[in-house]
Order: sequence, then C-alpha cells, then structure tokens
Amino acid sequence: MTEADSGRNSEPTSRLATGLKAQARELGFSLCGITTADATDHMAFYRGWIEEGRHGEMAYLSREDSLSRRADLKTTLETVRSVVVVAHEYFVPDPDGVPGDPSRGVIARYARGDDYHDVVKKKLLTLARWVEGQSPGARGRAYVDTGPILERDLARRAGIGWFGRNTMLINPTRGSYFFVGTLLLDVDLPADEPFEEDRCGTCSACLDACPTGALMGRDGSGAPVMDATRCISYLTIELRGAIPMELRPLIGNRVYGCDICQEVCPWNDRFAEPTGEPAYSARDGLDGPELIELAERLLGADEESFRELFRKSPIKRAKRAGLLRDVCVALGNWGAEDVVPVLRVGLRDVSTLVRSHAAWALGRVGSPAAIEALSARFEEESDASLLDEIGRALNMSDTKPAV
Repeated sequence: MTEADSGRNSEPTSRLATGLKAQARELGFSLCGITTADATDHMAFYRGWIEEGRHGEMAYLSREDSLSRRADLKTTLETVRSVVVVAHEYFVPDPDGVPGDPSRGVIARYARGDDYHDVVKKKLLTLARWVEGQSPGARGRAYVDTGPILERDLARRAGIGWFGRNTMLINPTRGSYFFVGTLLLDVDLPADEPFEEDRCGTCSACLDACPTGALMGRDGSGAPVMDATRCISYLTIELRGAIPMELRPLIGNRVYGCDICQEVCPWNDRFAEPTGEPAYSARDGLDGPELIELAERLLGADEESFRELFRKSPIKRAKRAGLLRDVCVALGNWGAEDVVPVLRVGLRDVSTLVRSHAAWALGRVGSPAAIEALSARFEEESDASLLDEIGRALNMSDTKPAV
C-alpha cells in the first residue's frame, strides 16, 4: 500500500459509512453494521469446543491454518481495517400440513431456493465495487460462510444481534432467519456499538424443543454450546457416514437441515416475515415434497444427474447418497406400508450407505412385506456390514407390530 493510501485510510470516514449502509439497504440487506478488524476474544471458547470434538466430522473447522485465520483477520487480508457485516433474510413459511404430515419431507427454509452463497456474495461484491468507486484504490474481500471467519462473532461486534441459546444470531427486530455476509475492507470506518445484551432471558424454548438434545445451554462464560454431532442439520448434511442408530427415530421427516430451534423462538414468532428475495422462493419439489416421490427421483438418478437436479441449490452439498440416506430414515419414521416398494428398490442401490438405511427403514415398518424384502436381500447381499444391518432390521421387525 502506498503512502497516499495510508493517509487515505488513517481517519474514519462517517460519510462513507453512512452511504455504504444506504447502499446495502438498496441491495436488499435488511441489516448492516461495521466493526473493527481487531482480533476476536472468542477463540478460547472455539478451541475448547473443537478439542471436545463437538464439531464431529467437519475437519475443516479444526485445521491449524483455519484456526489461526479465524483468530486474526489480518491473516486473510493483511491490510484489513474495517469489517462490514450484512444480514440477508430468507424466511419462507411452511406449506400447509408440513411438518406435521409424516409422508412429506421437510427441507430447511434456507435450502428450498437458490444457493445463498451465490446470492449474497454477488450483492457483497456489488457493495465492494461501490466502496471502490467512493474511495479509489480501496481493497475488499467478501465472504459468505466460505472462509475461516467467525461471522457471527463479527456480526455481534457490529451490533447486528446477540448469540441466542440456540447458537443463532438473533436481532431484536428481525429474529434470526437471515444469512450473514462479511466484507473486509482496508478502509477505516467508524465502528458501531457491539450488541452486548443477552435478550433470551429465562427462555429455554429452543433447548426444550430440540429432538436430539444438541443444544446444551450456556457455559460459564455465557456462550451458548451446541454438540454439532447431535444436531439434525449436521446429521442430514455434514455427516458422510451412517446416522447413529439411536438418533434416527428423533429426526422425524426432516431430510435436509432443521429449523426447529428457530421455529420455537419467540423472537421469530413475533418478527420473522417472508423474504422479499425471489431467489429464496421454494423450487418445485422442495416445498414439503412427498417422500416416496422424492425417493423415486433420487433412486433414478446417478451422481451427475443429481448435481444437475440440484444445480445452484444448497442441497447438492449432501450428495446423492447422503440425501437418499436421509429420505430413507424419514420413510422409516413414517412407517406406512406404502413405503415398502421404494425401500425395496433402495435395498439394491449402488450405495452401501443407502442400502443400510433402507434396511433400517424396512425394519421400522416391520410389516410382512417389509420382512420379506429384508429376508430376500439377506440371501443376496455380500457386504458384511450390510448383512449385520439387515439382521438388526429383521430383529427390529420381530418386536414391532405391522403397520
């Protein structure tokens, strides 16, 4: 950076900050705050959470280079002086009957439309270009849940909201259904007051409602703690292997992500409103899909056609086998005789992961047709782990009356 650049950035520019926030609103961001690039004081908690293994298989969270970058923004942008934090709301209501109808799958609201990474990133880059136009020579770097940055901590420091007991960032007039984007700038801007209050009070609705017990309350420092390895969002998206047996019945019909801890939050009940962003509107087949129809579509797709089916959708992150695994669990939790034919097909899927969860689901159904399907596959299956899974499913069927 030149000497002239250093002089340009040496004093906060209130007018630039005011204009930037106005521009953010024009781009559709409902909230915009500014904070300093100072090192976070959240790392001790974060490292402890990692050391306890609460992050599960998300190894990218625990890499040493990732940890060091989260601790100091200057390792991401050496000349960073300010951080702009924006919120983009995504709430869409559930269709009639969902999630109460076990024959229909529930997809987390954020994943029913286009991929938010692309939507928010595009707007942030437009905002960065605006800054460059106002302050020639300025440099910025935009992130939307795509780099080792503690976005929610930065958002709290920028005055956007507080950490709720459900670990979500909650704003007192907007609730928590929003994505957080960050724009690192090498321009000095006046920082907003951080959000210091905990406005959850004595409410424990999210902890009480979490089916798997993933939410663990607050630690001694007041920070909310989540065991990600028990979170339905982790289990249905990030986990690549088998879902732990004891957690499968607790997932219900949620096949991609989970909104339960947000759905019961009084702040969302009072303030959440449908998004005005067309890109987040639910795509056909993703707004409470019929589980059997969804299973049939996935079973008829290979990995390439799966990627095309969910092009520019967050759902592609789960991959074909992962999403089919989740649908099989939901079919088993529904437990109706109607699911047996599609699960019988699942027993022959190319993916061992899918076959094992189809077997479990048939065990949950426990009807004569389900037992027959399991027994027939037991005679043909050569994979030892699958034989064990089928054996357990058959034992499960012995103790469960037919639906």
